[in-house]
Order: sequence, then C-alpha cells, then structure tokens
Amino acid sequence: MFCKRRISAVAATLLGIGLTLPVEARAFELTGAWASQADLCKMVFTNKGKQIVFAELSDLFGSGFIIDGKRIKGRSTQCTIKSRKQNGDALELSASCASSIMTSNVNFSLKVKDEDNIVRQFPGMDGMALQYSRCSL
Repeated sequence: MFCKRRISAVAATLLGIGLTLPVEARAFELTGAWASQADLCKMVFTNKGKQIVFAELSDLFGSGFIIDGKRIKGRSTQCTIKSRKQNGDALELSASCASSIMTSNVNFSLKVKDEDNIVRQFPGMDGMALQYSRCSL
C-alpha cells in the first residue's frame, strides 16, 4: 500500500513539473536546396552523386541557394552562418560571405511561410521581398 501511494505521488509530481515547463520551440530546418520558383527546381539544381549542385545553366531559369548545416552556397558566393535567431516565424541570420572578388558580412531576414517556403525580406526596402521554395530532388 505504501509503495502504491509513493509511486502515485512521484507520478503526480513529475506530471505537474512536465506541465509547468515551457515548451521548447523547434528551430526551423533550413538544410536543402531552395529555388525562386518551385516548378523550376530541376532546372536550377541537379544531383551529382549524393550531393545537390547547381545545374550548368541554372542562372537562366531563376535563382537559388543550397544550405548544408552552417554553409550557404549560391551560384557565385559561399557563406558561413555565424549566428541564427528565431522568433516565431521570423528568422535572422548573420553570415560571413565570400565571392571570387570580395568578402563581406551579410544579414538575412527570413519569414517562414511553411515548412517548404520562406521569404527573404530586406529591412528598410518596403515591398522588396524574394520568395524561395524548398526543392525535393
């Protein structure tokens, strides 16, 4: 009898603690290939072995980028994400980027529409936004 009460008390305590702890928000997963138009994914990207790369004439069909962990790869630029901050559907990235000409620090302001669609916003430039869709290749 004593054992049943003790187990019940422990279970009730654990349940109470579980209900009062804040629920951790899941970070949005950016890894993948992103194109400016979902229906052009196969013209912007291609598979090379197990890796997704830009198709030979991809710049004729739209823009895009590939994210793998902390790396962002564009057609002519590569970036390393230095910091990431998510607040609801807003995602702020700070990255160090390099092209064949120069290096720079770039801030990306993204709005998550859903699991496969994001919008890059340009603060201070009202109406300027670029939508990207995740490609499944």
